[in-house]
Amino acid sequence: MSISWGYSPKIEKFIPLAEFPADQYLIIAKQAIENLGWSLSHISETGLIAYTPISFQSYSEEISIRIHGNFAVVKSECVGIQMLFNDYGKNDLNLEKFFHEFEYVEFHLKDVWEESLSKFHQFIATQDDLYFEKAPLATKNKIKNVLFLFFPQKGYTVTPILVLVNIFYYIALVLFSIVYLRYQFVRNGSSYDPDFIEELKRIALNFGVNQRNLVLGGEYWRLITYQFIHGSKSHLFFNMYALVYLGLMIENKLGWKKYLFIYLMSGICGGLVSLIFHQEGVMMGASGAIMGLYGAFIALLITKTFEPKATKALLVSTLIVSLLMLINGAFGKRVDNSAHIGGFVSGFIFTYLLNYKWDKTFEVKTWARYAVSVLLFLMFFSGVLHFSPKYGTEEYRKLRDTFNGNMGSLNGIMNLKISLPKDVKLASIKEDGIIPTERNLVVIKQMQALTLRPEDALERDEKIKLSKVSHRAVMLMYRDIKADSTYRYSKQTSTALAQVFEILYKPD
Repeated sequence: MSISWGYSPKIEKFIPLAEFPADQYLIIAKQAIENLGWSLSHISETGLIAYTPISFQSYSEEISIRIHGNFAVVKSECVGIQMLFNDYGKNDLNLEKFFHEFEYVEFHLKDVWEESLSKFHQFIATQDDLYFEKAPLATKNKIKNVLFLFFPQKGYTVTPILVLVNIFYYIALVLFSIVYLRYQFVRNGSSYDPDFIEELKRIALNFGVNQRNLVLGGEYWRLITYQFIHGSKSHLFFNMYALVYLGLMIENKLGWKKYLFIYLMSGICGGLVSLIFHQEGVMMGASGAIMGLYGAFIALLITKTFEPKATKALLVSTLIVSLLMLINGAFGKRVDNSAHIGGFVSGFIFTYLLNYKWDKTFEVKTWARYAVSVLLFLMFFSGVLHFSPKYGTEEYRKLRDTFNGNMGSLNGIMNLKISLPKDVKLASIKEDGIIPTERNLVVIKQMQALTLRPEDALERDEKIKLSKVSHRAVMLMYRDIKADSTYRYSKQTSTALAQVFEILYKPD
């Protein structure tokens, strides 16, 4: 059993017909396919298309026979996305079964040719011989090699442009980072700036990644630009692989305008959902928009846009791949599953609104469909902006680190030796106690000006309480030592210190 590899794994066999009539070949092929239990989708004088059953081993393969002059081109091709880019021998096994059954049928039909030919010609007279141009894999079959994937053509116009934009955007980001790296190396000699990682983050921000506070602050354009930024070659490759597959399957069904609209709007909606669940950090990548196309694919399938016999196979494979991507997003590290879900749901809804025919007697105008879609989007967009406060998470964490650093200074005065001179003790308490706690009072005011997540707000309340208690404690210590050089604390001071320790070492 040979394994077929590639973007769309398939195996083709060119069978010379010689003196064998094409119509007789198709009659035998039709009967062989029916004997094998495969689902015949179309047959005409130039060929036929059928689909293998769905099983645990297979999403289903498309079996096609095309008559070209004195040759019959027999092909088995995988319908859905294949993991690891191979068919696991399914296509080779399909053709082996077909040719074996073909020989059996040919032997048993030799005595009833005239009757079979008459029925066949009557039947194909009613069939659409142009169906091969409308079949689910029709656009994929026009791709002669991998280079064709990057050139716009009929039914595949927007997808290659999107792929190229993503690739060029990634190259631009990499080149800019390399130039900056070299600049840093030359400027600092043989070492790099310790803040280099932060600089790279700033570069990514400037290139347009999605970031909660920046978007909520009015930089809405990031909801589009983040879709074209990728963090690694593998991130870019797998996203573009899925985009090309989906483009080949559904762009010709939607038309380039609807396709581009759904792609961009799904990416924006995915980015908005991501903002809800990510209060900090940056988000990037085309996966939200791509999941929107998966949602669009499923919407097309359940609204009977594809040929019925192919719909089941395509629906199962698409659902399986979509589910795998969502599961990977749920358990994978650094995967923005909220953008995946937001994109998937919005892609499904937009496609349903733009494509579904509610009543044959009532045709909804295309502009009205777009208007409803845009209105629905604007409602969602406004809702997210209205109900998503701009949290100062990053600013709070910096202030919290400063606060904790100031509190660490108190360790120097907690175990002052009694034998130390009075003026040394007072200087130590002032330097390591009074000044740091007074700084923390300023830090607390800055914290109180921030809008925080509930968990950060609770922590801030503890910091506020700690800042007041610790400042009071060191002031009392200073008073007691100044009044009594024997280093005996008053009951009031001891109580204040106990409160500090109680807050610092409070069990979680």
